Amino acid sequence: MASTRTWFETIAEAQRRARRRLPRGVYQALVAGAEAGVTMNDNVDAFGELKVRPRVADLPATRDLSTTVMGQQISFPVLISPTGVQAVHPDGEVAVARAAAGAGTAMSLSSFASKPVEEVGAVTDKLLFQTYWVGSREEILARAERARAAGAKGLIVTLDWVFDSRRDWGSPFIPEKLNLKAMARYAPQVALRPGYLARWLRSRSLPDLGVPNLGPREATPPTFFGAYGQWIGTPPPSWADLAWLREQWDGPFMIKGITRPDDARRAVDVGASAISVSNHGGNNLDSTPAAIRCLPGVVDAVGDQVEVLLDGGIRRGSDVVKALALGARAVMIGRAYLFGMAAGGEHGVTNVLEILRQGVSETLLGLGHSSVHELSPEDILVPAGFAIDQKV
Repeated sequence: MASTRTWFETIAEAQRRARRRLPRGVYQALVAGAEAGVTMNDNVDAFGELKVRPRVADLPATRDLSTTVMGQQISFPVLISPTGVQAVHPDGEVAVARAAAGAGTAMSLSSFASKPVEEVGAVTDKLLFQTYWVGSREEILARAERARAAGAKGLIVTLDWVFDSRRDWGSPFIPEKLNLKAMARYAPQVALRPGYLARWLRSRSLPDLGVPNLGPREATPPTFFGAYGQWIGTPPPSWADLAWLREQWDGPFMIKGITRPDDARRAVDVGASAISVSNHGGNNLDSTPAAIRCLPGVVDAVGDQVEVLLDGGIRRGSDVVKALALGARAVMIGRAYLFGMAAGGEHGVTNVLEILRQGVSETLLGLGHSSVHELSPEDILVPAGFAIDQKV
């Protein structure tokens, strides 16, 4: 189906529309990437090095895309990845969650999200809550328990972050709060994107840079940079810390940011029920290998002991199939749905999810499989030297 005014046929088109519709600084923050962007770009480009091996006869008339992740039955193996403060659309994470629920998949909500977990939990019954290691043990546990009370079925702990925000193309200006000085600085950009301004005016609000999920529900939300400062000031967790949190949370528990087999094994040792092979979308240490390059080594190390997910670089349904063939149970998407959100709000996120669903089904058909659970490495041609050969 060719793109129309209200429908885009690829995620690349969603990104083009996002770039046209967002103020320059907001778009730059969405794209992000660290330093030279080597990892950010390799996350996407690496999928192109993998080739599929199609069949031409005895193809299945129907395909079953459903699976389970962290105890949640989902209609196809794509979940919403947690992303921080979203200024791309007034409806924010609530609209993303509605789109995910409509598509029959799970919503992962960031502790740095712009909408309270209670509002998000009210529109989806497949909610996962993500936290960084911010504050004391008691504060972290209280954050998780608040999310549980709001309906969160699983907890995600993200560990891959070293606070490197340098970018060779320049980092966008992000204000502490949206005061008159900040609005005056952004005014020339916003004036060039009147549709963006109109959406916020219709919502009778302005982009909120508060972080409402980091503290108690009734507390005044800290600013993004206030929360970021607390995060920087919190000592990084030990494996013993993670084991403690796992003991406190008796539901599904994911450790996100794994790239090494030895770290994957330690995650299993502390009781994780799922891990996400991820490099934070290329926003962490630049020159880290693409997540898909790390996946086979991690799966070889722990794949039968824990659910392994892949997060990074997914732009097509065939990317999803390639990750599943190499051992992932499902994938998580971040920038892809944010592009859709910027391009068309909730409808744009639905559009992105449908592109991926159709792409998974089409690729399964071409490979001659009737279920995502039939995929195996034999369906993919992996070039020599593609995967990271890690012996530890």
